[in-house]
Amino acid sequence: MSLIRFDVFMRLINRVASLCLFPLSSLLLAAAALPARAAGEQQLVASINAYRDHPGPCSRAAARPLPPLALKASLSLPLGYGGGLRDGLKQRGYQAAAVRAIRLDGPKEAGAAFQMLQDSYCTALLDTQYTDIGVSHSGNEWRVLLARPLLDARLGDPRSAAQALLAQVNEARARPRLCGRKRFGAARPLAWSPALGMAAQAHSRAMAQEDYFAHTDPNGATPYNRARAAGYRGRQVGENIAAGQGSPSAAMASWLASPGHCANLMNPVFNQVGAAYVASPSSEAGIYWTMLFGAP
Repeated sequence: MSLIRFDVFMRLINRVASLCLFPLSSLLLAAAALPARAAGEQQLVASINAYRDHPGPCSRAAARPLPPLALKASLSLPLGYGGGLRDGLKQRGYQAAAVRAIRLDGPKEAGAAFQMLQDSYCTALLDTQYTDIGVSHSGNEWRVLLARPLLDARLGDPRSAAQALLAQVNEARARPRLCGRKRFGAARPLAWSPALGMAAQAHSRAMAQEDYFAHTDPNGATPYNRARAAGYRGRQVGENIAAGQGSPSAAMASWLASPGHCANLMNPVFNQVGAAYVASPSSEAGIYWTMLFGAP
């Protein structure tokens, strides 16, 4: 009995070993192909960044050194992807403020792919608005994505961004300004109000989480209602909101360019302010800003 059992056991072992042998060999072949493909993509990015560091002649592009593009895995969309670029990147966790796709057919090696890019797309490679890059490659097909994220790297944490907005609004109020057709003289600086700051943060968070953009929230609350709920006791309240700007300076620039928002910023009646942003990659705009002004 013991010999029979041992024989059966050995046959089972051999069967299991043979069953495991073929998938293992396939996995080894696939694993060997993946590093080669990744090496080609990295080589292409290295060539692009070397070109940006020492750009050659290219029409309508500045011939000056540019910072390297950062290789991002989230920008490597499958070659067969045919949907909207921004939506596809958003699903992969990358919220793009600017994006461009370049598809190459023909070159099998990274060197040939780079030569084609340099010959036909040098202005895109040297475009200063792009900071990140993604590369997808299979056979003689390449997809290169150039992008800039929505959120500026200098955005900072909410507290520092709020202080940046306070400094920028007071800088804007320090000199006369034309808001549309209405001229405003220089106004006194605004003081920070913790209550208005809390109300601004709550409204930015609500817009980001509930994916809407309005001064009146879905429950009917107005800027004045939100300020009172946060503990502000001033008699007059004004509000600026913005969506999609990746930095305090970008939000401020959009307000100054709008006559109504600019008038709020320059209104000499206001003496206090609170401001905040909240980012949500799953929302339509990605980031929402609120600035609340108050008067006693």
